[in-house]
Amino acid sequence: MKTKTLITAAAAVMMAAAPAMADLFVPSLTYRSGPYAANGIPTADGYKDYFTLLNERDGGIGGVKVEFEECETGYNTEKGVECYEALKSKSPLAIHPWSTGITYQLIPKATADGIPVHSVGYGRTSAKNGEVFRWVFNYPANYWDGASVAISHILDQEGGDLSGKKVALVYHNSAFGKEPIRTLEELGKIHGYELSLLPVDHPGQEQKSQWLQIRRERPDYVIMWGWGVMNQVAIQEAVNIRFPMDHFIGIWWSGSENDVKPAGDGANGYKALTFNGLEKDYPIFDDIQKHVVDKGLAAGAGDQIGTVLYMRGLYSALMTAEAIKKAQEIHGTPDVTPAMVRDGYEALDITQETYAALGLPGFGPDIQGSCQNHGGQGLGAVSQWDAAAGQFKLITDYIQSNQDVIAPLIAADSEAFAAENNITPNCD
Repeated sequence: MKTKTLITAAAAVMMAAAPAMADLFVPSLTYRSGPYAANGIPTADGYKDYFTLLNERDGGIGGVKVEFEECETGYNTEKGVECYEALKSKSPLAIHPWSTGITYQLIPKATADGIPVHSVGYGRTSAKNGEVFRWVFNYPANYWDGASVAISHILDQEGGDLSGKKVALVYHNSAFGKEPIRTLEELGKIHGYELSLLPVDHPGQEQKSQWLQIRRERPDYVIMWGWGVMNQVAIQEAVNIRFPMDHFIGIWWSGSENDVKPAGDGANGYKALTFNGLEKDYPIFDDIQKHVVDKGLAAGAGDQIGTVLYMRGLYSALMTAEAIKKAQEIHGTPDVTPAMVRDGYEALDITQETYAALGLPGFGPDIQGSCQNHGGQGLGAVSQWDAAAGQFKLITDYIQSNQDVIAPLIAADSEAFAAENNITPNCD
């Protein structure tokens, strides 16, 4: 008994002397204020609630709690950079900028600091080339994928022939809005459609001239690259000129309830791309209600669960959490560093079995990463607004983007970036 007591006492001393496991620090550059707040709030809520769920239900990730912190940017690039500078000393395991403009500014900074940047379906498209952009990821799809999927859907609607058709791009006059232009131009050369470009200045409340031009030129389809109030105004203007809603397709950031509800029944039939499921009854929502909302720990009022942008934020957190898990597995420790999490991102392997186990059966396409591929498999689907049901519904399976067009564009753009910045592409 005396020997057993001594052993137990010695073990207790050793445990007390062992350094405490550091929390997994995962911040987010959010915007709950400013002209884009209506869309920024549900996205931020979904992102934070997922990590709160992991802490409350699972004790964190690999037994280590997640430390979460938001920094308000107002969707302003300068403020986003200030947030990054304020947070980087805490060794964040990943940074989510939630803005293409901020992402562009953080690419060189985060690369120098060795901090992974995850721009989920936004940011610099050519960051998919991991041999050049070693610290930047844009899983599960990028803007050039989105442009290609939109054209593929239009091709399907037109029996495979777009010769002589007119396609108009209404886009936010920023780095974000300009991303699809090059791909749409290249696809136009292949499929024979005429592309017209209609920029909309920030924040997008004034679009009369653009829609007068659309009414005058009568394009067969309109594609929109918008965000925030720009989407609401564009959809209302389309209703005003009686543009057919089933010929109006938004990027995945132009397809939330906030975008269509102000236009009432007139928005019925409007389409938007998506890279994730849109069901209202995923099992994970019950867990969030029980472990997060009912405990008073929800990021917001708890009223955004199941909305399009809430699920988009949740999906972003899910991918980061899976990268952290993979890093813990690869390196054999729950206490991982940003460099280890980069390894986890590159080894990301999310399958249908993964989604099901996480309470999100069928939620998205498989994602397999590598050093060369930081962007996923290039899949997107089309959803359509059902005004009577009050929700977006998937109307296609996941569509493969045209990699014969996109891969050379990514190679050319990333190689030019490497040359300008004296980067030698590698996977060391």
